[in-house]
Amino acid sequence: MKEFRTMKEYVREGDVLFVTKLDRLARSVIDLHKFAKYLEDKEVDLKVLNQNIDTTSPAGRLLFTMLGAIAEFERDLINERVKEGIAAAKAKGIKFGRSAILSYKDKKVIYKQHQKGKSVIWLSNFFHVARNTIYRAIKDVAKKE
Repeated sequence: MKEFRTMKEYVREGDVLFVTKLDRLARSVIDLHKFAKYLEDKEVDLKVLNQNIDTTSPAGRLLFTMLGAIAEFERDLINERVKEGIAAAKAKGIKFGRSAILSYKDKKVIYKQHQKGKSVIWLSNFFHVARNTIYRAIKDVAKKE
């Protein structure tokens, strides 16, 4: 993102911005049109290499708009398929994310030791976990008791 902003500030009248694919330039047709308008106002041409788009001509601008809409549609379809795949995996019982560092048994030990006066830092060093993990373990056990 930082490089994109730097490029936007750097381009000047008469420059040609080369992009490999439209979907690398913007996430939606609206963003794509805003960016195209920005380039047009700065009198910077755009060439998309994979789709042979050249915005210096009316036909190129039309193709640019159409392919931008198609790219957004394709991205939406992919996102929909990913969501369906995740839902199907969850229905089969597959769990996502990192596995727990501490078991509930460990959390109970941490809770009891903390109740007896052991410091969070000591518990953190003993269990080789971050202090935040100790705080969360204490909170989890306290909720259930």
